[in-house]
Amino acid sequence: MKQTDGGITAVPGIRAAGVECGIKTPYYKEKRDLALIVCDKPSPTAGTFTTNKAKAAPVIISQEHIKNGKAQAIVANSGNPNACTGEQGLKDAIRMAQLTAELLNISPELVLIGSTGRIGVPMPMEKVEAGIKKAFNKLSYDGGNQAAHAIMTTDKFPKEIAVEFQLNEKKCRIGGIVKGAGMIEPNMATMLCFLATDVNIDQPLLQSALKASVDKSFNMISIDGDMSTNDTVIIMANGMAENEVINSKDKSYKKFCEALDFVTLKLAKMIVKDGEGATKFVEIRIKGAKTNQDASKAAHALARSPLVKTSFFGEDDNWGRYMSTLGASGIEMDGTATNIWLDDLKIVENSITTGYDKANAKDIIKKSEFTITFDLKAGNAKATLWTCDMSYDYIKCNI
Repeated sequence: MKQTDGGITAVPGIRAAGVECGIKTPYYKEKRDLALIVCDKPSPTAGTFTTNKAKAAPVIISQEHIKNGKAQAIVANSGNPNACTGEQGLKDAIRMAQLTAELLNISPELVLIGSTGRIGVPMPMEKVEAGIKKAFNKLSYDGGNQAAHAIMTTDKFPKEIAVEFQLNEKKCRIGGIVKGAGMIEPNMATMLCFLATDVNIDQPLLQSALKASVDKSFNMISIDGDMSTNDTVIIMANGMAENEVINSKDKSYKKFCEALDFVTLKLAKMIVKDGEGATKFVEIRIKGAKTNQDASKAAHALARSPLVKTSFFGEDDNWGRYMSTLGASGIEMDGTATNIWLDDLKIVENSITTGYDKANAKDIIKKSEFTITFDLKAGNAKATLWTCDMSYDYIKCNI
């Protein structure tokens, strides 16, 4: 497997465009605000969506459309999430799908929708419709980077990736784009991720692979502990690699999953590194948990704790904050048995200090990237999560 250029349009049969149509306010630096991604033919499609009870209109409509297991196009805008907009919001999301379908001469049910921005603002549909038409006219087999730009909100850089790998001597590809910098916590968050592959795979297995991949990547990142109304991950598989169809969890399926996991994890880490106000990229490793659920719960508790996150920003090795957070998380643990490492430096053994060199610890936390490992010694379960610090600039981004 190797990384290649081109993002989502590195996949044969995928066209994309990203245009400016005036949805975004001057607050946003990137002015492109509408993306269109089109597959040359209807394709098996899978998706995962926010678990927030206040789902945005595009999520509701996309969840309905994807029930048929196929899609051919994704239309997405930034600058307005069409969330908490009532019946009119649903009509606007449906209209986005209908107009896209009319231009492509396909069924509206083959169009999925994504939106992101400030909640509670009606969609400026005159601008949106003009943007969809503009994007349609600019569709290109190398337009993936434009689409990556068009879905950005507070993101500082576009996030895209593509890989090539072999399945039974057939060259296969997976490409994708993602946006996200704030409201990032389990079950994705203010995140839109659009993926495509030319692998020939049955839809139920595509859905299974995507869900498992999301659980290991986008559901294991946290920036600020807030869950969005709009998070969406979609993958279309057009089969143009002409590999023997994957219809069981065989070696080809596992190899496809490995490539998909590589893509989603790379994109997930890009989100954390671009976190609002972030200056640190921190990997939290939990081992020795009693259950997988406990391991994940412990990691998320640490990643969402303001005390822990501000200690990262302050470059303070205050491990007492870690212990307090773990003890309050509700997991099964012996409060006198935990070991903790900063990178390879053991700072806590059996829940008391090792007498470590404070200067060495400070040097580790001063780095832009470091790892904290916790051994709970309660079992064999483990989890890894990626997070960032919380700085003054995070506050500035959200006032």
